Amino acid sequence: RMLPRFKYEEAERPVVFQIYGDDPDEILRAALRIQELSPDIIDINLGCPAKSVASRGAGVGLMRTPQKVAKIFHSLSRALDVPVTGKIRLGWQDERNYALIARIIEENGGSAIAFHARTKEQGYGGQADWDAIAEVKAAVGIPVIGNGDVKVPEDIQRMKAHTGCEAVMIGR
Repeated sequence: RMLPRFKYEEAERPVVFQIYGDDPDEILRAALRIQELSPDIIDINLGCPAKSVASRGAGVGLMRTPQKVAKIFHSLSRALDVPVTGKIRLGWQDERNYALIARIIEENGGSAIAFHARTKEQGYGGQADWDAIAEVKAAVGIPVIGNGDVKVPEDIQRMKAHTGCEAVMIGR
């Protein structure tokens, strides 16, 4: 029933499919099926703050289990023919472990990190922490895509200059 949502035209490339979950084996099975649709990248969502997602250990909830994150990226980067990337957040108010998670993603074969510089509790409000994006950029050698508080076109260059990130993601 989900397959129709994965249809795209060649002109829409590059195509990235994002998946989430809390079971490394299930994520691997899903990624292998999705790879058959020839995406350019498969992205793992470690950033969704929705209570229904995070409370079951998926989305930003996955950031609470670094060993599971390592297993996911290790198995996917070895099993897939397409790059695997991760979208993360600062973490939780009581556990801002973004730098650790970023290093784990890189060390286990991740090709890039999109970083929404807000905590789970902030959701989409409050101020994004661009200093944290700069910290992650300094900690890893893979591309970092900054996200948060980009409201006007000038913010793109401002974020890149402040953080050193290679690209900027606009969520809304």
